Amino acid sequence: MATRSIHGYAAEWPARGGSRHGFWDKLVALVCAAALIAVTGPMLMSQPEEAGAAAGASGRSTLSEAGRPETLIAGYGGVTHTRASDVHFSKPGVTDLTAHDVQWIGRPFKSPIYYGVRAMHWPAGGRFGSMLDFTHAKAISVREQTLRFSGTRNGKPAGGSALSGDTFRHLEFSHGHNMLTLNGLVSLGRLTSALHPYLGGGFGLSLPHTEVQFRDDARRTYEYQITGPVGQVVAGLEIRLPRLSLLLEYKFSLAPYWVPLSGRDGRKGNAFIDYWNQITSWLRGESPEYGTLTTTLATHHGIVAIGYRHAGAPVAAR
Repeated sequence: MATRSIHGYAAEWPARGGSRHGFWDKLVALVCAAALIAVTGPMLMSQPEEAGAAAGASGRSTLSEAGRPETLIAGYGGVTHTRASDVHFSKPGVTDLTAHDVQWIGRPFKSPIYYGVRAMHWPAGGRFGSMLDFTHAKAISVREQTLRFSGTRNGKPAGGSALSGDTFRHLEFSHGHNMLTLNGLVSLGRLTSALHPYLGGGFGLSLPHTEVQFRDDARRTYEYQITGPVGQVVAGLEIRLPRLSLLLEYKFSLAPYWVPLSGRDGRKGNAFIDYWNQITSWLRGESPEYGTLTTTLATHHGIVAIGYRHAGAPVAAR
């Protein structure tokens, strides 16, 4: 089938208007760095030497030092691959359109870069731990791909094929395919005194920044949103250094998105205002002006983390 636009409209790709989000991305990164320094700085100055030899002699198959609870505060970077997915647009009685096999790219080293922060805790002598994990990834549709469409849009048949860049001004979650999860962890023992493998998994919320606009729409949806649950599993290796740990980790996340296409342009606000606007719209029972977008983002992550390890006071044996 010959490539054509599904609405016969073509225009120049507009310049990105995301300057305030570039500022907020940098601010969040600075706040995270400052928080890590504030938490770990005093500990680095006062932390006693860890009883590594005692831990090794104990023979316990845990990640915490023997008899001590342990917390790791870490930041990380990495790379991602998000699988292609169908993207469905729906507005009852008006639009029921599917873009099939949309390809996504992550651009992890282009601002805003891929990053994450986490806190991992292991109780004294415990094989099981917990983790609070925030990940900032990206999912940007490939403009040059030819998409196959089926269904209707604005009450008219909209089948056929078209370049993504000829159909959408924006179809991306570039200021964040963001995920906040609470996870359980399990130690797999010690390969050596410095190499400690672990597994984990958990659930949380998807908190992306949505940027969606058809080329023939006058308005775009450009705001932070809550789009549903997210789940993830992790498999990693901790490399323990004096007071510090390096983490080499594979992570898989699955995020079914339900995106309200509100038509709001949040450039003059911030994430908290955007979330508040969405929550109040829900409470008032309002339907999104431009309908909804649904898709499922299945993402592979390869990450490298570095963090500071704080061992708590020894727990007396019972």
